[in-house]
Amino acid sequence: MSCPHLESIARLSAPKLSQSVHREECTQCFDSQDLPPGIEVCLSCFNGACSEPLKHHAQTHIQRSGHHYTLNVKRKPKPSSQRTEDDEPPAKMTKLAIVGDREEDRYETSTVVKCWACEPEKGRELPEAVAEPKIKSLVDGVMHSLSSARQSEVKSWEEEITPCEHTLTLNQSITFPIPASGLAQCASCDLKENLWLCLTCGSLGCGRQQFGGAGGNGHGLEHWRSTRHPVSVKLGTITPEGGADVYCYACDDPKSDPEVAAHLASFGINVQTLSKTEKTMTELQIEQNLKYDFSLTSEDGQALEPLFGPGLTGLANLGNSCYIASTLQALFSLHAFQARYNPPFLTPDHALTCPEPLPASCIECQLRKIADGLLSGRYAVPRGHVSGYVPHAQSSLSLSPPQAQSQAEGRDREMYQEKEKREFQVGLRPSGLKELVGRGHAEFGTMRQQDAEEFFGWLVEFIRRDARKFGARAQEDDATRIFTYALEQRLQCSSCGGVRYRVDNTDILSIPIPSVERAQSEPTKDEQKKWREVDLIKCVEMVLGEEDIDGWMCSVCQTGVRGVKYARFKSFPQVFVVHAKKFQLVNWVPTKLDVPLVLPPGDVLEFGEAHLGRGISPGETALPEDAVPAPTLPTFDATAMAQLEGMGFPTVRAQKALLATGNRDAETAMEWLFQHMEDPDIDAPIVLEGGKGQGAPEPAAEQVALIQDMGFTMAQGTKALRETGGDMERAVEWLFSHPDDMGDEPSSGSVSAPSVHTQAKELPGTTGVPVRYRLKAFVSHKGPSVHSGHYVAHVRVPVPVRVGEKEEEKEEWVFFNDEKVVKADEESVRELKGLAYLYFFERI
Repeated sequence: MSCPHLESIARLSAPKLSQSVHREECTQCFDSQDLPPGIEVCLSCFNGACSEPLKHHAQTHIQRSGHHYTLNVKRKPKPSSQRTEDDEPPAKMTKLAIVGDREEDRYETSTVVKCWACEPEKGRELPEAVAEPKIKSLVDGVMHSLSSARQSEVKSWEEEITPCEHTLTLNQSITFPIPASGLAQCASCDLKENLWLCLTCGSLGCGRQQFGGAGGNGHGLEHWRSTRHPVSVKLGTITPEGGADVYCYACDDPKSDPEVAAHLASFGINVQTLSKTEKTMTELQIEQNLKYDFSLTSEDGQALEPLFGPGLTGLANLGNSCYIASTLQALFSLHAFQARYNPPFLTPDHALTCPEPLPASCIECQLRKIADGLLSGRYAVPRGHVSGYVPHAQSSLSLSPPQAQSQAEGRDREMYQEKEKREFQVGLRPSGLKELVGRGHAEFGTMRQQDAEEFFGWLVEFIRRDARKFGARAQEDDATRIFTYALEQRLQCSSCGGVRYRVDNTDILSIPIPSVERAQSEPTKDEQKKWREVDLIKCVEMVLGEEDIDGWMCSVCQTGVRGVKYARFKSFPQVFVVHAKKFQLVNWVPTKLDVPLVLPPGDVLEFGEAHLGRGISPGETALPEDAVPAPTLPTFDATAMAQLEGMGFPTVRAQKALLATGNRDAETAMEWLFQHMEDPDIDAPIVLEGGKGQGAPEPAAEQVALIQDMGFTMAQGTKALRETGGDMERAVEWLFSHPDDMGDEPSSGSVSAPSVHTQAKELPGTTGVPVRYRLKAFVSHKGPSVHSGHYVAHVRVPVPVRVGEKEEEKEEWVFFNDEKVVKADEESVRELKGLAYLYFFERI
């Protein structure tokens, strides 16, 4: 029977360049086009959804959106792409480019248009639809557009390099031909490779040795230090298209030079005659990151055993995304995150009530997708095996209550662990979460290597911001609350003895790591260990120790005195996150110091009465709050004031208009004036109320609206912007550091709060002591630089162990290295624990 909706399908538009087409993977789970059912791509909004009955993601999208037409996309490998050991190896890629391996050469893809208005249960297939030219054009547009997954893959091999003021204003002082390739050498040594040409004076210097392991003595850097000539180009990386590896020593970063061809011509170099002979820094960086691989063998040389099954799923590296993978593995090993984002089968389905138009824009959807992928076990199968698609009785593992899962999960693990011992997983690609969390972020929106601790903090803040945005969601269990605790700080004047207490909520304890080099005479098993070991608990106590503050202005003494500050825990979290500050400034260069930390016996931390803050004690005198300076009018924009007064507006009206519009410009202020010409107090003098921030310009309505979109009230947004001078980033930080400030301004007769916090609000966590924590997971970093290296995670996971005829669960350390998931050996765990960067301790 012919479908009566073909005309409606033909009226649909093909995807635009700016639209993401989710044809490779479901936006709510990791089922992909490689599974038998394929992916249903909405022909209206191009959302991708699976049609698996128990998850009903395709049906849910159709029900919520009213979009009834999809393109079913299925893919399977071509037989010829399965190379055997006797076959010739594929041709080596001669260029770092993803397009070198075309998808159509490796896979067969089939598509069919489906109408869900005709058959709501499974959609009616319409193979004849492509006979209509407009529908054929629509299908071609979907299939030929750059998919969302492909966009992420391409970006993963790109580095954002831009010009700087030094490359744009380069002044060449000397021009002369340099020696030809093969004859040129460093001006300070005999090296003929890894040469950098100073674009100011033409000096040749060798590069630094650590870049990709290439030889170098750093003479190019020495030339910069002695001459202050900032810009150099790496010989051997120049291409006929004008591409080259340019480095600015003043910015200490790779940069681009739009006029590099002209600058090179000054030294007799014609780019049209050159070809690239050496790897660029980007290629070397990629190669270095891919080679960073923690050992997958035990101390006796035996290969570590790959693991498969629920809670043992790897995450593929998207390109410098190991900091995301290791952090997510640690987070979803915690019970609170498992319960919150991978709920039992009978709980309400978020997909039916999601307030976002598309799941790809919803952090709740993406976190549930990650949880299902990591915890269900459907995708933790050896490479080459079909993942995700299992019979319905087994596919409900992640949806049924835990007690009903145990036997099935045990069978799954047993089945997969009998596979080839060195056959790893393909790994899930968390590209949807990365794109969403990094959207608009200066660092996490790029594909460069980032700091795992900073990402953890940003993700926690992102989740909380989303909860504020949707009030109903904020009422649900907030998994991030397990990290929050209160830290009490005490400040005492050394002159008058007065004290001041304040309590701040925080999620991470960053501990300093003292670095003391070993003496050459000190015995050590590893000669490469440069630093002495430090007890982790001593590093924690350093944060709580006393610190002198010279020149502190006491509110009683009214002069600069020495203040003494120390901290105590006001409460303790459920999960204690410790950040070991391994990256430190050494000679103004961020350097990683691999100082070994010694954990307590059994990896158990214990805090007692001595670590708990009790607030002001009998006999202590509280210092009054610092006097609030009298409010003053802000400095108005002189140009805007002149323009408004030149139009005939009185000074007071011009000032009021600029104050109300954020002191922006004359045009905006004039619009405000025309709207308030009839105000009875338009000519009354400006009255400034007391209190900090009261004299600041009125925030712009657009800024307040942006903050309201994050879930805050207009009063909160207005006050935060006033307090921070209209700086949006600082205003958001202010709001999260003042969660109980509703933005209500004090009346003129109000009295400032006392300096001792009365703690009327409930403290996060627990105040009972003693409190004990056991190490659950830790994230490690290998590599010397903040911007390179590799992150991995170790997690204590219940793993089935066969005892006789029975199978019992025993907690074992599991090593997560991107998609590789193996049982960790005791020796490597013992060593890497001391060199970890982030620790996750669970309260016991």
